[in-house]
Amino acid sequence: MPAPACLLLGRLQRDTIITADGKARIDQAGGNLLYAAAACRLWGENAGLIARAGSNFPAEWLQDLADKGLDTRGIRILEQPQDLRRFIAYSDPFTPRGDRPIKHFAKWGLPLPKALLNYGTELPKPDSKKERNALTLKQQDLPLEYRGAKLAHLCPLDYFSHSLMPAVLRDAGVSQITLEAGSGYMHTNFWNEIPSLVNGLSAFITEEPLLKELFSGRAEGLWDMIEAIASYNCAAVIVRSAARGYWLYEAASRRRTQLPPYPARTYDITDYGSSFCGALAIELSRSQDWRRALLVGAGTASLAVEGSGPFYIMDTLPGLAEARARLLEEALKTI
Repeated sequence: MPAPACLLLGRLQRDTIITADGKARIDQAGGNLLYAAAACRLWGENAGLIARAGSNFPAEWLQDLADKGLDTRGIRILEQPQDLRRFIAYSDPFTPRGDRPIKHFAKWGLPLPKALLNYGTELPKPDSKKERNALTLKQQDLPLEYRGAKLAHLCPLDYFSHSLMPAVLRDAGVSQITLEAGSGYMHTNFWNEIPSLVNGLSAFITEEPLLKELFSGRAEGLWDMIEAIASYNCAAVIVRSAARGYWLYEAASRRRTQLPPYPARTYDITDYGSSFCGALAIELSRSQDWRRALLVGAGTASLAVEGSGPFYIMDTLPGLAEARARLLEEALKTI
């Protein structure tokens, strides 16, 4: 089997999600990697998937991914089990909560599933600058069979994965690397690490609240923050908000572009950003047109939020994402 044209590096998880209408998806395959992979498939590319998972990740789920035609050669199953559970409850379509599962299930008169027994409810901690964890990606996680790929996208991961893997990918011949920031290091105490992390990227992508958290006390204007990131030898910076839309800055031309979100019927925004990034990366590799890539990503994301689960968009009408991208083109605004 030849090397895939695109590589995706991300996280596999065991998702339990309660949507704002009280419907629960319990212990199903999820994680940002699968949302990005489905978006790539929607646009005609089968990405090579790179991730680590524990020995307790169901073998039938991996087989199901292969049955869907996904390239799973880069998924490494560790000898030890890992807690890959993720719980999200939506109080409204735009507000996810991850605390106290029993409270959210009780709200809808649902029993707490066994999959969430002893689920940790502590607040997420910032990433460590000193210690890697069992799921941190390493050089050996890039299969030899994947060498020759020209495009790679890194979904939100821990700081060490994001600081190490771009160099590994470049050594393997990958020329276009896009990266969506992980929430674990978008804090002021990682300020000094950001320049080396974004250096040489084709695009650095993040959510508006995370960027503001990183720049807390240093800058207030969103465009000032974006241009500061781009100044660290990053070709483009994209900031995203589910409710407010997208901001794109191209370093070479210094062009600023703003795009409102498509007026979708928002139902579940889980990892919609990875759907956006998967589509954007594919289009960028084809056209090298930032605006076109932004439109394709936004059109794809608008489909992702209308359903639930990573593969929802693969069952949407053919051509619908393209149609939405064309409609959004009228709303592009140069600042």
